[in-house]
Amino acid sequence: MLRSKIHGALVTDARVEYEGSITLDADLAKAADLVPYEKVLVASLSTGQRLETYVILAPAGSGVVQMNGAAAHIVHAGERIIIMSFGPVEDRAVPGWKPRIVRVDDRTNRGRTAQQ
Repeated sequence: MLRSKIHGALVTDARVEYEGSITLDADLAKAADLVPYEKVLVASLSTGQRLETYVILAPAGSGVVQMNGAAAHIVHAGERIIIMSFGPVEDRAVPGWKPRIVRVDDRTNRGRTAQQ
């Protein structure tokens, strides 16, 4: 099940010569309940491209959303993306399940949590 989603984050940088991953502002990751090395699915709102990678943290309050390594060939600085995490949900929780949704401010990449 979809566990959490960061919707509309602005990619601030893309670095091919870097260990592969997505670097996220620690506050933004915390808002979406993402932890270092957690696998995520990234979808570009600009191109529709999707890729899987894992999270590493940037300093809290930095606004950083950076694509690294091979992912930097697919998603570039200036693109808006969706970052999704998935996980198991007990059968009894499925009927009322609601993922954590973080919508991102257009200028600062600061998130606000909302439920769908």
